Amino acid sequence: MHSEASLARADRLNRDRNRFMAIAAQPAPSLAGIFRKQPVETFARGETVVWEGDAAASVFEVIEGVLRVCRLLSDGRRVITGFLYPGDLTGVSLQNHYLYTVEAVSRARLRRFARQRFQEEINRSPALRPQLFARLCDEMAAAQDQMVLLARKNAEERVCSMLLAIARRMRSAGRPATLIELPMTRLDMADYLGLTLETVSRTMTSLASRGIITANGRHSLTIRRPEALVLMAGECDNDNICHIETPHPPHAAWPN
Repeated sequence: MHSEASLARADRLNRDRNRFMAIAAQPAPSLAGIFRKQPVETFARGETVVWEGDAAASVFEVIEGVLRVCRLLSDGRRVITGFLYPGDLTGVSLQNHYLYTVEAVSRARLRRFARQRFQEEINRSPALRPQLFARLCDEMAAAQDQMVLLARKNAEERVCSMLLAIARRMRSAGRPATLIELPMTRLDMADYLGLTLETVSRTMTSLASRGIITANGRHSLTIRRPEALVLMAGECDNDNICHIETPHPPHAAWPN
């Protein structure tokens, strides 16, 4: 009897240990993880993902491509408040309706998650709540940076700051920070920076003529003098963009 009881106890301990090890081996819950099982939807360039004022029924994760977040003013003018890149979420606001229109700048792939289910997942998991809070804090910081850019910086500083922000995105994605993609149009840039199309075009041409940037086709460029770009943006190089060796593509005129 004693032997049988010992064997049964050892068997229970074995099962408990195996169960604990299986749980420990599972990856920690993440925001990206809850989207992973959702189907991927594809949006063509210029296609609308959500409309401002529509019921906020879904939350989206960007898998590929770039999207613009915009609003229309009462007089018909468009204001772009930001751009979304792979890994970003949209539709997380606690409002019942979407506050902005989201459109694909380039061909984009997204995963959609029902908003109610998303909130249930967040409420159920203590690991997900701080992750979502960190995302919301990042959005607030970005909004504050945009306020400074529009309120205090001149046209040249605004354009340079935008190019640096994209360079930092490239760096965080593990790509060369000095070789950046610009899928958005000059008009997109103007509506984001609070400038006219002519001012953006003139500033980009000036940066190219001074050898600070070089165009690589229509939608990408190389930052040839990152230290000058940082200085002209009125910023400090916290991301060490100035210390990255820049590639040397063939010379190309900046496209109109």
